Amino acid sequence: MPVVIRLMRAGAKKRPFYRVVAADSRRQRDGRFLEILGHYNPLTKPYELVLHKDRVEDWLTKGAQPSEQAASLLRSLGIPMGSPSKPTKKVVAAGAAKSPRKRAVARVASPRKVRAKAARKAAKKKVAAKVA
Repeated sequence: MPVVIRLMRAGAKKRPFYRVVAADSRRQRDGRFLEILGHYNPLTKPYELVLHKDRVEDWLTKGAQPSEQAASLLRSLGIPMGSPSKPTKKVVAAGAAKSPRKRAVARVASPRKVRAKAARKAAKKKVAAKVA
């Protein structure tokens, strides 16, 4: 059972409040969890973060992987850990955009669409002839 240390939303609408939990990675975000490790309130200035440091370190030594947001919060408290459970997205340079996927079978337009396209082209030519 892969265990993840992640945030579980517990706040009302537009009033986020999170619990830091150890949970099975296959469970829903707000679903069943193994243990509550603390809480995080982003609305207070400065934000409020309370963790049971010994329990978090215990889960990390057992092989639990923190989510990206949980890893960020753990780093802010100086808790040593491995890499986050999800790899961060790679930033693609502006010039090196992804090449489009090639289709196995080329698309074939329906006869209705072919006629509609031809009618639009003819109408465009008519308008251009009137203007000129």
